[in-house]
Amino acid sequence: MTRLRRTAVAVLLALALPLPIAGAGSAFAAPAPAPASAAPVADTAAAGPSAGRLDLPRPTGRHAVGRSTLHLVDRNRQDPWVPSAGPRQLMVSMYYPARPGTGGPATPYLTAEEARLLLGDQVPGEGIPPEVVTGLHPWARTDARPASGRFPLVVLSPGFTLPRATLTGLAEDLASRGYVVAAVDHTYETSGTTFPDGRTLACAICDYPETDRTALVPPSRAKDVSFVLDQLTGRRPAWPYARMIDRDRIGMAGHSIGGNAAASAMTADRRIRAGVNMDGKFFDPVPSAGLGGRPFLMLGTQAVHSTTGWDTSWPEAWTRLDGWKRWLTVTGSDHSSFTDSPVIAARAGFPDPEGTTIAPLRAEKVTRDLVAAFFDLQLKGIPQRLLDGPSAAYPEVVFQRP
Repeated sequence: MTRLRRTAVAVLLALALPLPIAGAGSAFAAPAPAPASAAPVADTAAAGPSAGRLDLPRPTGRHAVGRSTLHLVDRNRQDPWVPSAGPRQLMVSMYYPARPGTGGPATPYLTAEEARLLLGDQVPGEGIPPEVVTGLHPWARTDARPASGRFPLVVLSPGFTLPRATLTGLAEDLASRGYVVAAVDHTYETSGTTFPDGRTLACAICDYPETDRTALVPPSRAKDVSFVLDQLTGRRPAWPYARMIDRDRIGMAGHSIGGNAAASAMTADRRIRAGVNMDGKFFDPVPSAGLGGRPFLMLGTQAVHSTTGWDTSWPEAWTRLDGWKRWLTVTGSDHSSFTDSPVIAARAGFPDPEGTTIAPLRAEKVTRDLVAAFFDLQLKGIPQRLLDGPSAAYPEVVFQRP
């Protein structure tokens, strides 16, 4: 990575990631020697198939999970970041309730090139082998036969420079609980996206020094999401299992700038009935008129996104949200705690970032349970005591009351 590009990455991530983290805006902690007693023994024991190595936890719902991959081309829209590339192209991972015992082996977490680019952007110069990431064990079976029935759809949008794979744990868990999930890679905004022809396109917007481009990302992602919804719910859907989708029950969640994009997409597209922002600054503000009474969950770090945190965009957004709303923070979390990044960091032997006390698998559980509770309430109409107030089972979750 050139010095110019690395500087651009650092500047843009400092804006896109609300919590400053060591390592040029890294989602991982900076490497440092750690005592043997710091090894996550308890987490490893609960992790699953990789003996002695932290791994993605098993999905908690009653359904088996299938996964398929879509390559979508929007021929009505030129790529906003690299116009010379032609029409906007997106890669989307579809997770869905599946019939047990069907489908092929799980698709690798990332391709080797995607893993190399991710690690190069997050911890440049450290020489972390791609196997740290490619060795993660997803649970979804490739192209498994779909379960019977129709299910709500949830779109997931990752943080800036992070690939869609970093939300795999959440995506698989939602699918196991009875959701179809579309995880979107926003091309040229991620560290790297591999396409069916073998090309891996790196982050192009990271090369731009203009920091105000971060304000353009959420509206651009809103257009990506509307196109994905068109492709999944139109008369000739691009996904062969599109009949599984209940078109009247669509939600969206995102991490970091992807969380801001959830609100931007709801503003632009009435089909999205409910949204979640996981620790993302609102570069694109919630409209003063609100979101048309639709529900929204703000879920973030205690240090940055409590009522006394330094990100002033959350209090402003709170006053503008005009439907059901909750403002929750997680004590001891950091910006990456709402993704798979802490699991990857632990596999690489990195210590937790300063101030982080929540263990990687506990962070996965808290995120999964809160996001699923929100969508169960808003898209399935199932009451959720977890969202009514503090719970002894989740002592780290704080209800912010402005």
